[in-house]
Amino acid sequence: MGNFVLAIDQGTTSSRAIIFDADQKIVAVGQQEFAQYFPKSGWVEHDPEDIWSSVVATCRDAISKAGIKPSDISAIGITNQRETTVMWDRETGRCVHKAIVWQDRRTSDLCTKLKKAGHEKSFSTRTGLLLDPYFSGTKVSWLLNNVKGLRKKAEAGRIAFGTVDSFLIWRLTGGASHVTDATNASRTLMFNIRTNKWDKGLLKVLDVPANVLPDVLDCAADFGVTDPAILGAAIPVLGVAGDQQAATIGNACFKPGMLKSTYGTGCFALLNTGSDMVRSKNRLLTTIAYRLNGKTTYALEGSIFMAGATVQWLRDEMGFLKSASDSGAMAAKADPEQDVYLVPAFTGLGAPHWDANARGAIFGLTRASGPNELAQAALEAVCYQTHDLLSAMQKDWKSQTARKTVLRVDGGMVASDWTMQRLADVLNAPVDRPEVLETTALGAAWLAASRVGLWPTASGFAKSWALDQRFRPKMKQAVRQRKIAGWSDAVRRTLSKPDN
Repeated sequence: MGNFVLAIDQGTTSSRAIIFDADQKIVAVGQQEFAQYFPKSGWVEHDPEDIWSSVVATCRDAISKAGIKPSDISAIGITNQRETTVMWDRETGRCVHKAIVWQDRRTSDLCTKLKKAGHEKSFSTRTGLLLDPYFSGTKVSWLLNNVKGLRKKAEAGRIAFGTVDSFLIWRLTGGASHVTDATNASRTLMFNIRTNKWDKGLLKVLDVPANVLPDVLDCAADFGVTDPAILGAAIPVLGVAGDQQAATIGNACFKPGMLKSTYGTGCFALLNTGSDMVRSKNRLLTTIAYRLNGKTTYALEGSIFMAGATVQWLRDEMGFLKSASDSGAMAAKADPEQDVYLVPAFTGLGAPHWDANARGAIFGLTRASGPNELAQAALEAVCYQTHDLLSAMQKDWKSQTARKTVLRVDGGMVASDWTMQRLADVLNAPVDRPEVLETTALGAAWLAASRVGLWPTASGFAKSWALDQRFRPKMKQAVRQRKIAGWSDAVRRTLSKPDN
């Protein structure tokens, strides 16, 4: 057995491959961005071939940089952007359409139609999710109804559906494995998270034939072996988890009450609720945190669609930043007397509002407002949205543990000390930044490496989690309350429906 593990981290804007050694240290990283497609307002697509080629390229690059042989890799772990939907022809291996990205809102009308028909309670009870374009199920339905001849091929058993993990495994194994894991399955609107099976009733409502679906395995399982022609050796794929669940694992949030929040393109907070499948009354999601050895651990999740993507907007579309990393320094220079609020509803609002038709807005501008104030507003928006999520979680899960929890953070935005301090201030709670920021890849790597005995079990892995810095709240309570009240008013004004 080799002494290395390869983590494939397939994200929304780039693919990365990270090689870890037996001591859980990063040896090499390969990264490659790929194109984003916006064919219509509210539509977001990827070319699956771009995803595939970027994954292969980054894996080969990381192996080369590490100076190891492919056969030195004992296992592969995969983590991926969730809900993004891919469908392909089983016979040719070719994708039938571009991938429909999790941010895509084209199925808003279908979701509204299903809600009016009284189906949302059924979906929510069985999947823990809400009827929203965010999830995969309505995307699959759209493809079947809009790609010429696709439904007929699907009903004949020729078409496969998968989230990105499933698509990658299919390709890596040369078409030998059509599988996914429980966390990715739980994000499709088609998987019953109590029975851990695809739900026939929901498939009927969505009009999706069951034969397009992958088999669902534990997060640490035998997903298949790579075709040696791809990476240079036959390497087993032994770990898979959606990116937010992988980050939960990478942050060692194995105990009920532990909370993590990832700040990447979007922001996603997960609260481990153990075996307790909490039904949210505050429009959060009930989801599978992970499934190991057949045992399911649940979580409450809050999803924010725009976090780092808002800073990218300031950089790319507005031209206010040369680099995203400049945002913290600019925010520090902002006029403290101005309360500018940027509600980043560019693709609608996620939890706890779930308003697909809301659109971005800026409030509180004066003649003195400039790039610094907008940079601050963009970063503060992430903090305010996290506050909204945490407040909803505490209402849903009235455990004292949830009220005293420390937030563990990861993702590109957490490198900014200014942002993390403002987050602690807004939450009025400690924020812990780990030494290893690549927690998503680390979680995927642990699933694979622990299965072959290269890394320790969960308890040993948790002991190895190391703190870089704890940010403690410093903001005066009166200032905090004023700012949060201003944010709440800005959101209310942004919602597409006054009574939402």
